[in-house]
Amino acid sequence: MNKLVLKQLVCAVVIGCSLWSCKAPQAAQDPENRSKMPENFVLHTDTVNSGITPWRQFFTDPELVSLIDTALQNNQELMITLQEIEIAKNEVMYKNGKLKPAVSARLGAGVEKVGRYTSQGAGDASTEIEPGKEMPDPLGDFSGTLNAHWEADIWKKLRNSKQAAIKRYLGTVEGKNFVLSSLIAEVADSYYELLALDNQLELTLQYIDLQKHALEVVKIQKQAARGTELAVKKFEAELLKSQSLEFSIRQEITEKENRINALLGRYPQPILKAKNDFLDLVPATVYSGIPAQLLGNRPDIKQAELELEAAKLDVKAARAEFYPSLDISAAIGLQAFKPSYLAKLPESLLFSVAGDLAAPLINKSAIKAEFNTANAHQIQALYEYDKVVLNAYLDIVNQMAKIENMQKVYEYKAKETDTLVQSVNIANELFKSSRADYLEVLMTQRDAMDAKLELIEAKAQQLNAVVDIYKSLGGGWQ
Repeated sequence: MNKLVLKQLVCAVVIGCSLWSCKAPQAAQDPENRSKMPENFVLHTDTVNSGITPWRQFFTDPELVSLIDTALQNNQELMITLQEIEIAKNEVMYKNGKLKPAVSARLGAGVEKVGRYTSQGAGDASTEIEPGKEMPDPLGDFSGTLNAHWEADIWKKLRNSKQAAIKRYLGTVEGKNFVLSSLIAEVADSYYELLALDNQLELTLQYIDLQKHALEVVKIQKQAARGTELAVKKFEAELLKSQSLEFSIRQEITEKENRINALLGRYPQPILKAKNDFLDLVPATVYSGIPAQLLGNRPDIKQAELELEAAKLDVKAARAEFYPSLDISAAIGLQAFKPSYLAKLPESLLFSVAGDLAAPLINKSAIKAEFNTANAHQIQALYEYDKVVLNAYLDIVNQMAKIENMQKVYEYKAKETDTLVQSVNIANELFKSSRADYLEVLMTQRDAMDAKLELIEAKAQQLNAVVDIYKSLGGGWQ
């Protein structure tokens, strides 16, 4: 009868713990005011997406391809990201191990001397192991056991933690892909900017030679009483200005080359460049596709999505802390006070099996705080995902507009440059026939020089816009 009462009492305690601990708070729901991504980009309805084009096909300059190859092998940030993947992989292994029983082996040896006038001492003194042989004093203790411990995952707490770790591992893989895409785009941008600087330097050196020649002409005219000292000084100042510009551009070239070398993970060395005329480079045609394709193409969006899924699993695991947990432990081995007795079976055999069911009843502030933190991280991850998607959409819209507008800028700058070059020739002829003064010639040459520099800059922005939208479409990591 007593055993029946005991069983009923145990069942009542278990049911009471379960009902009490099941009063767990609910996870936060998605906000109702979340905006949806538009079905198309503004003024663009094509379905082809250039982001799926492999970077080796998108970039055709062999020197640029070689630089990107070196960057993918040596870039330190990429190497750091690869180690983040290894860390996340080890976290998955750790979470997976928590699901399985933990088994350990133990060997022990010790000695104990208790007081004669204690209950244990009196019991040992009156115990005979063999006829005529009392318990030795002091008493030894020699043992060898196998111990096992296992937490039964009845509420999927450990499995949800493992799945969250897997999501974060996959997120680090997408993070690596995003680093790849960004690295390729930065190398390409820097390469085109370096080409532009080289062309600006070449143009400046040509302008310096032109100014030197013009200065000599003005000096000759002054000697022939057809010019003034003011004209000489004006042309000298313009020459000095151009010479200072030369070294400013040289410094920019040095910094840009070193930036490329840093991306390639190497110390300063010359950057090999294509021999083609920079202004003859034609930007690649880019197709934006539809916004929904970004969800599968852009690694940062996929990473944010995986982080959101991991955060939701963290909430489930934290909520399971409110429920009872079942721990099972067992041990089996040999134990004796004398090593020679360890071989005597079954006297030296020991074993134990125990199960513990525990549930939080009072003072649940710690697990409540853990749950609230997980809930806040979930909401945070949700807004982070929305932000990444919104920024991705805006990136495409901005870059597509930039491509179109920079094309117009380049066309008008090219016409402006042609017009000013013609003006320079006209001004020089008028100056030779004394029908124009030196200021008109000087200002016309300066305007033509500025227009040519701006034309080169417009070409660089055209090329950079194409690279940037290729990255924004998720291109580069395939």
